[in-house]
Amino acid sequence: MHKPVETSSHAAPQTQSSRLPLSRFKVIDLTLARAGPSCVRTLADWGAEVIRVEPPPSDDDAEELIGRRDGSDFQNLHRNKRAITLNLKTDEGREILMRLAEQADVIVENMRPGVTRRLGVDFESVKKRNPRIVYGSISGFGQYGPYTARPSIDQIAQGMSGIMSVTGLPGQGPVRVGVAVTDIMAGAFLAQGVLIALLDREVSGEGRWVQTSLIEAGLTLLDFQATRWTMDKKIPPQEGNNHPTNTPMGTFPTADGFLNIAATSNKNFAKFCALIGRDNMATDPRFASTAQRRQHKAAMNEMIADALRARTTREWFELIVAAGLPCGPVYNIKEAFADPQVEALRIKRSVTHPRLGELDLVAQPCEITGFDREIRTATPELGEHNDEILGSLGYGPDDIAKLKAARVI
Repeated sequence: MHKPVETSSHAAPQTQSSRLPLSRFKVIDLTLARAGPSCVRTLADWGAEVIRVEPPPSDDDAEELIGRRDGSDFQNLHRNKRAITLNLKTDEGREILMRLAEQADVIVENMRPGVTRRLGVDFESVKKRNPRIVYGSISGFGQYGPYTARPSIDQIAQGMSGIMSVTGLPGQGPVRVGVAVTDIMAGAFLAQGVLIALLDREVSGEGRWVQTSLIEAGLTLLDFQATRWTMDKKIPPQEGNNHPTNTPMGTFPTADGFLNIAATSNKNFAKFCALIGRDNMATDPRFASTAQRRQHKAAMNEMIADALRARTTREWFELIVAAGLPCGPVYNIKEAFADPQVEALRIKRSVTHPRLGELDLVAQPCEITGFDREIRTATPELGEHNDEILGSLGYGPDDIAKLKAARVI
């Protein structure tokens, strides 16, 4: 096996139309589940060259892996990447990873703390081979502290961060948010941290270890609900579909569905009362100020609900929006993607998979002028780019055949 010629991980200069903002960066993806892949997806979608590393399949899990890989969730998480299989429990697999790391700008992993160290691919080990590496880690509880070694998932983090205590109807008991919010946001926060570290590296020349956790993501998501405790020493209760502090702001029944409405200032409240034919509410002493409306919220909401049952959601929506007040229907997910505004934003994008055909996925939620957020390539098959990536490291056909026979790849 010959030693490969050293190359920069940065791409050659390109024109604005032929490159993406992160195309000069190479990322090694060691992630599992959702939080880590969500982070890497952001980097990949904006042009980073991503090599996803997965363990070689065993005979026992081959069928399960194929089924999961073809699923909508997996296909949405791992587009715009290349894929290689590596057994990191072997010396040969670890050495291949280190050779990839020498050419990389970023490594992202979300193994339980201590696992990367046991494998010999932790930040300190990689930094010895590449001092400029930006190494991103997501865990359940963080890289230090009494719970470091504990396993965690999104629902555990939702419960322990307090999110489940403020979700649901008053007195209902804890309710899980209907999406994996701590996973998704931990991925977003790690992507932000990685990009900050890459910006710092342009000045310092140093690599950094960027860390976040599901519990930190959950606590950060609480935002003003968190500071109601940290500053005001109030424990926020469940409020159902009503805003915790502003009113009227919530979900109200109509003749055929539901409508979200916000009319919280005195001016907007008076305008809203006139629109729904309840002018007497605007002059009612119980509703004369935000503080009074909050105190008498149950009675006020009941009066609003009685008024709104007279018309359909669409009728109220058009009337209230025309008056300049925030409101909107409550959709299921099919209806959400059919909305003309959502269609205009083109967040649903298609990509062609060589085996599965055309797939509709969800693109990045940001637009950057001069760049398209199209999904360029479908999720690769397991180990699809083994020969190509190993060849770039100097491994010949015989070397690759030996690695396959030894189940290193």
